[in-house]
Amino acid sequence: MVEAANLERTDPARDALRQLLVELGTSMVAAGDAVDNVEDSLRRIVAAFGVEDVQIALLPTSMFIEMGGGHSSSVQFSAQVGPPLRLDQIGELYELVKDLEHRRLTPDAGLERLRNIYRRRPAFGWPLRVLGHGVLTAGLALLLQPTPTGVAVGFVLGLLVGLLKLPNLPTLRLIFPIVAAFLIAVVVFGAARFLHIDNPIRLLVAPLVTFLPGALLAVATMELAAGEMVSGSSRLVSGVVQLALLAFGIVAGAALVNAPQSYLLDHKVAGLGYWAAWLGVFVFAFGVFLHFSAPVSSLPWLLLVLVAAFAGQSVGSALFGGELSGFFGALVMTPLALWVERLRRGPPKLVTFLPAFWLLVPGATGLIGVTTIVGTGANVATSVFRDTLGSIIAISLGVLIGAAAFKTTNVGARYLGRAVRWPRTEP
Repeated sequence: MVEAANLERTDPARDALRQLLVELGTSMVAAGDAVDNVEDSLRRIVAAFGVEDVQIALLPTSMFIEMGGGHSSSVQFSAQVGPPLRLDQIGELYELVKDLEHRRLTPDAGLERLRNIYRRRPAFGWPLRVLGHGVLTAGLALLLQPTPTGVAVGFVLGLLVGLLKLPNLPTLRLIFPIVAAFLIAVVVFGAARFLHIDNPIRLLVAPLVTFLPGALLAVATMELAAGEMVSGSSRLVSGVVQLALLAFGIVAGAALVNAPQSYLLDHKVAGLGYWAAWLGVFVFAFGVFLHFSAPVSSLPWLLLVLVAAFAGQSVGSALFGGELSGFFGALVMTPLALWVERLRRGPPKLVTFLPAFWLLVPGATGLIGVTTIVGTGANVATSVFRDTLGSIIAISLGVLIGAAAFKTTNVGARYLGRAVRWPRTEP
């Protein structure tokens, strides 16, 4: 435990804490956490350091922190947007948050450790990371397009996108997903006639999965449900725009190779059997582990949450159909991920949450839907839009109910534990 520093009276310490809160909040938002969860964590850190009169206002692209009151108040504003984080960096970030909530670090030490997280090099070299992207694409192809040709083409396209992602250039970060979608569309639609690829629109989604805003759309819906109107609306618009830009790249690629409109329509294909989807979950988990340099200890937990999410989705699909299947997958995976986070060596929830969102593919459904609407006209717009919106809302609702159930059960377990340990009266 760090010795108490009088943060109420020491201006440098207060300034360091304020700067720490700004950079930490920005990093947690960049990791994909909801703003209400980030604000709760920051308030716990403030309380741990014994500082009062702190006001925090957080948005996905800006942050206000006010300390003190009256003439002694000080306000800091930040409009910086944090760069995307790998899974190993997310794990280290939330370990830092946990240490700060228990006041095991000073604000200066916390700032230094946070900046070291951004300087942290990936655990795996670039060949393994590129291979990981190919593997996760093949795993998703087993779920979306479970044919031998689809899996093989998906793996090759995944390697191509993995290579394209290696240069980390902030100036190209915004346009790179569009360029990748365009190139993949040109390759797939150009080769579809010669390789007799059935339903090529689904094959396009697999190598683009790491660009899909599935988690962003689900978090936006949850923030709206939690009353975070500004943050939820901005994230929702951002996610829809990302889908539209990806769809624009696909449609532009289709126009370049003069692909028929039937290539932009989604339909079911005969696959390899039900076993292929379960194999795809395991392959996808290993690919995510390699590509995002996840902590080694997180692999079994990552696989456990992915299997639980897919099992819940499969049961929901069998009982209620595909539109509501994501609700049951999210309902199962959410309390499990939160429980894993509570374990001594369990990874933070986002390390297992984000890949599970990709597995439930709300963003994949949205990309197929938007591409179909843009590329074929308005004839199927109503039904496609309804299915896409319904999938996103169902997954968000599953996360909300799963989180609420976990919190209620956890509170009940604490009360039960206190009752069991209640002191007995000696006779």
